[in-house]
Amino acid sequence: MMALGALWLWGTAVSLDLISIGQFMIARPIVAGTVAGIIVGDPVAGGLVGMVLELFALDVLPTGAVRYPDYGIGAVAGAVVAADAPRLLGLGLAVSVGLVVAYLGEIGIARVRSMNSNDVRRVSVQLDAGDWDTITATHLRGLSRDAVRAGLVALVGVAGAALV
Repeated sequence: MMALGALWLWGTAVSLDLISIGQFMIARPIVAGTVAGIIVGDPVAGGLVGMVLELFALDVLPTGAVRYPDYGIGAVAGAVVAADAPRLLGLGLAVSVGLVVAYLGEIGIARVRSMNSNDVRRVSVQLDAGDWDTITATHLRGLSRDAVRAGLVALVGVAGAALV
């Protein structure tokens, strides 16, 4: 049970690193999967899942408003599946679970971006005037939305992977 909590915290941090906070590259699938593998006691399985999902992630250039899956949290979920499964069979199943979770993350990212855009439109007059309090509050609301998204995707991903 403690490992699931640690995985949830790691997954949330990984998902936040993708866009909102830090960008320390822990959201790279190979890093996220390997650390998740260490948490569950099988760093090789986590690293393998991370390597495969890294190949998917290398095809995406995250610039502008492009939509892209959250492969880092997918690697965390995949590492949970791979740790308890036979290597070859487990890798295929783990990558499949990781892709599903990554695409759930993509849906969440698009939703957060939409909510942030609506929030900015709502307070555009104050933002255009340079109201520091409005700027700060809008920024913090956007960060909070992404933190909730990251936590929910991590929770669904880790809990779902544990069930698989």
